[in-house]
Amino acid sequence: MTATERRKEAASRVRAAEDAAARLRAGLAGVGVKLPSLRIDPVSCASNEPTPLVDLGRCSVETALRLSAQLEAKAAHDS
Repeated sequence: MTATERRKEAASRVRAAEDAAARLRAGLAGVGVKLPSLRIDPVSCASNEPTPLVDLGRCSVETALRLSAQLEAKAAHDS
């Protein structure tokens, strides 16, 4: 694989992670939950062949409880 192909593949992985974070952000917003630190982890993108991670970050206790309530409601609905 050429250097150009590796760069394109790396950029594709980073874009996919950014898309996943955006999709997660939108989905959470749809149920009233905002994770203020949701982002792509910059360290995981720093190498020549990045393996990007979505960093869910930190949130308040209130946000954690709202997220838990939404997950519990969804689980109850599905069972």
